[in-house]
Amino acid sequence: MQTRLTDQYRNTSEGVVAEAILRKCVHCGFCNATCPTYQLLGDENDGPRGRIYLIKQLLEGQEVSSNTLTHLDRCLTCRSCETTCPSGVEYSKLLDIGKRIAEQQLPRSKKDKATRERLNEYLPNKKAFGTALKLGQTFKRFLPKTLADKVVDTRPAGQWPAARHARRMLILEGCVQPSLSPDINAATARVLDRLGISLIVPSGVGCCGAVNQHLAEPEKAREQMRRNIDAWWPYLAEKVEAIIITASGCGATIKDYAYHLRDDYDYVIKAERIAYLARDISEVLQKEDLSRFTTKPKKIKKVAFQSPCSLQHGQKLNGVVEGILQQCGYELTPVVDAHLCCGSAGTYSILQPEMAEQLRTNKLEHLNAGKPEAIVTANIGCQTHLQGASTIPVYHWVHLLDQLG
Repeated sequence: MQTRLTDQYRNTSEGVVAEAILRKCVHCGFCNATCPTYQLLGDENDGPRGRIYLIKQLLEGQEVSSNTLTHLDRCLTCRSCETTCPSGVEYSKLLDIGKRIAEQQLPRSKKDKATRERLNEYLPNKKAFGTALKLGQTFKRFLPKTLADKVVDTRPAGQWPAARHARRMLILEGCVQPSLSPDINAATARVLDRLGISLIVPSGVGCCGAVNQHLAEPEKAREQMRRNIDAWWPYLAEKVEAIIITASGCGATIKDYAYHLRDDYDYVIKAERIAYLARDISEVLQKEDLSRFTTKPKKIKKVAFQSPCSLQHGQKLNGVVEGILQQCGYELTPVVDAHLCCGSAGTYSILQPEMAEQLRTNKLEHLNAGKPEAIVTANIGCQTHLQGASTIPVYHWVHLLDQLG
């Protein structure tokens, strides 16, 4: 695609990245075929190809309207288009750049701006989110349905094994997961303990930065990334093998730390090291001897796996969890359109509730078609979003292995 970026953007870091991405696009439209919002709305501007043109117009100084921001906001950043694209267009990076610039040129309404400011401030704050969740649980019956669906009962974490093994790994607690589902990381610690690996919770680590990054606050996101790197760095001298991530959305972001900090010479090398050590829990378990889990009796045998977009499209780990579960003796039911987003997508289900609910309805229909006993996933956002309307339990998949211990 030919580009003529204005002088305002041409030689900036974002401009260089955007121009390289734009030039890879060959207008083929394969991306639209796997785009959830294009399938629902049928509007060219609500598909990746149309949004790419809208961002191109922004960068070239062409006249744009408020509709530009509307179409960009409707994108889930599910990255299904990146999996489909034959030219390797890194659409999600272009979208982040486009949304930030669009917000500068096309100011939001006071209500929309206030909502986003609250999300930017409170979601990445573990303590503030935990307090808000407890209030929501107490007064759930008074909340609007779209919000009440997201207020789930917190499952007890259970025992966290003491660090006793020579093999050691760190784990990301995250910002919302410790309050919504503290049992996920505890279950992971128990599974790894049985494999001779101790899981360590480092102090000083918070939100991975994804929330602020996708809400067009990249500098706030970078501040969180630097803080996390500083907190993790001393542990690397203790020969930890990996940084385990049980929320695939966080994993996709952390593996991109070097990109986000590419202009920060004090941190870019450290960011590369952190990204290298970042592992989804499935990547670790895939390489371990899981024979101890294969012969144990199972409380649940037949499950549907919902592969989060951040796992299959963001981290390119499609099929890894499925292989582990089948190896351990679970029956996986077939899921139609497994590549499509469930509608959670970080803050998307809050900011675009109608679209998110339609996508969730479609996803649950496909997940339940094989009559599973439970739905399992690999991301806390998907888990919470689906559980809000599911008639059967929705768990993180690592719980299945924990139950085999």
